[in-house]
Amino acid sequence: MSFPHPSRTAPKPGPVAAPGGRGIVLGVMCAGMFLVQLDVTVVNVALPHIGADLHTGLAGLQWVVDSYTIVLAACLLAAGVVGDRLGHRTIAVAGLALFGASSLLCGLAPAIGWLVAARAVQGLAAASLLPSTLAIVTRAFPERAEQARALGIWAGVSALALPTGPVVGGLLVTLAGWRAVFLINLPVVVAAVVLTLRRVSRDEPDRERRLDPLGVATAALALTALTSCAIALGRLGPSVWTAAAAVAAVVAAAALAWWERRAPEPMFPPSLLSRPGFAGANAVAAAMNFVGIGMVFVVTLYLQGVRHHTALSAGAMLLPLFLPLALCAPFTGRLVARAGPRPPMIAGLALGAAGAACLLLVSPGSPYGVLVPALLGLGLGMGLLTASVVAAALRAGPPSRPGLSSGVNNTARQAGGALGVAVLGAVVQDPSEPMRFTAGLHWAGVLSALLWLAAIVVTLRAVRGPGEAGAAGRRQVGR
Repeated sequence: MSFPHPSRTAPKPGPVAAPGGRGIVLGVMCAGMFLVQLDVTVVNVALPHIGADLHTGLAGLQWVVDSYTIVLAACLLAAGVVGDRLGHRTIAVAGLALFGASSLLCGLAPAIGWLVAARAVQGLAAASLLPSTLAIVTRAFPERAEQARALGIWAGVSALALPTGPVVGGLLVTLAGWRAVFLINLPVVVAAVVLTLRRVSRDEPDRERRLDPLGVATAALALTALTSCAIALGRLGPSVWTAAAAVAAVVAAAALAWWERRAPEPMFPPSLLSRPGFAGANAVAAAMNFVGIGMVFVVTLYLQGVRHHTALSAGAMLLPLFLPLALCAPFTGRLVARAGPRPPMIAGLALGAAGAACLLLVSPGSPYGVLVPALLGLGLGMGLLTASVVAAALRAGPPSRPGLSSGVNNTARQAGGALGVAVLGAVVQDPSEPMRFTAGLHWAGVLSALLWLAAIVVTLRAVRGPGEAGAAGRRQVGR
C-alpha cells in the first residue's frame, strides 16, 4: 500500500544519520510503519475470541476495529503539521512510545470499553508515525534515485503487513490467546525507540506551520457520530439513539465545512473540492476501503462465527484477498506510469465488483472453494486500485502541494474503512445466527458491488487520461 508524504512541504534537508547508518534508519522506520499497517488487519482474526472473553457482541467488535481507524483518519493531516512544527524525529519517538503503551493497555484490557479506548490511543500513535517515518526516510536519502528506492522499500514493507496480519494474528491467537496480538508489539517498539534515538539526528522544526485543532475535533466528531449511527442502526434499528447520532453527524459535518472556510490555515482547504478530478479520486479511494476493510471484517466473522474455523485457519484463508493486494503493487505502479491511473482504476473496480457479487453464492455450509472467487476478485481489485487512486489524487491536486493531496487521500481511505466496518457489520448482523448472517452477507455483497460500479462511473467522469490530465494541469496552475 502506497503512502506518499502526508505533510505539505518537503522535510528540510540535512544529514539524518551517518552514511553507514542510513540502512538502519530505513529499517527502523519500516518497522514502525509495519506495525501501523499490521494492526489494521491482525486484530480481525482475534475478534471472535475478544468477543467471547470480554462478553461483547457485534457492536463492541465493530468499535474495536473502528476506534483505531477513526482516530487515525481524523488526526492524519494534523500529524504532519505537528511533525513539521516539533520535528519528525521527536514525533516518531513519541508515536512509537505511545503505540507501545497503548498496545500494552490493549493486551491488559479487562473490559470492552477499556479495549476500545486503548485502540483509539493506538490510532493516535499510528497517525503520528505515518507522516514522521516517511519524512525521516525522505531526509535520510536526499538524492532522487536513492530516495525513490528507499521509498519503494518503505511502501513494500508496509504492503507486506497486510497479508502478514491475518496469518500472524491467527498463529498468536492459537498459541497464546488474543492478548498476544497486541503484546507482540512491545519488543519491536522498544527496539525501534532505542535505535531511533541513537541513529536518527534531530531535524529542524518549522515553527511557521499552524495546526487546525478545531478542524481535527469536528472531523473526528462527524466521523464518530456517523459510525455510531450505522452501528446503532444495525443493533437497535430506528431509535432515538440512531436519530441523535445522525443529527450529531450532520451538525458536526456542517460545522467542519463552516470552519474550514474561515480557518487561517485549514486542515482541508475547501477549494480542493472545486477540482472534480481530486474530489472524484478521493471518493473512489473512500469507496475502495469501505468495501475492502468492511469485507475483511464480515468475511472473518463468517469464517470463524459461521463456519467455525480456527483463528489460524481463518487467517490463512484470507490470503487470496491480501496476497494480490501486495503483489500487484509493482505492476500497478508501472501501469499507472504508462497509461495513467484511470485504466487500472476501472479494471480494479470491475474485478472487485465481480468478486463482491460472488458472495451471493455463499451459504452457511459452503466449502471454502465457493468463497475463493470473491476473495480473489476483491484482492485483485484492491491491488489495482490502491496505487492508482493515490496517483489520481496527486495528479489532480495542487501541483505545489503533493503532500496535502496524499494526506487527504489517506484520510479518505481510512474514513471509508471505518464506515465500511460499521455499515457492512450492521448489514450482516450476528454470526451466531448463520442463516440470517449469510443473508446479510449476500446484501453486503450486492451493496459493495453497486458501490464499486458507481465508482466506475465517477472514475470515467472525473479521472482524466494522460493527455487530458496534462491539459487540465496547465489550466489549474496558479489556482
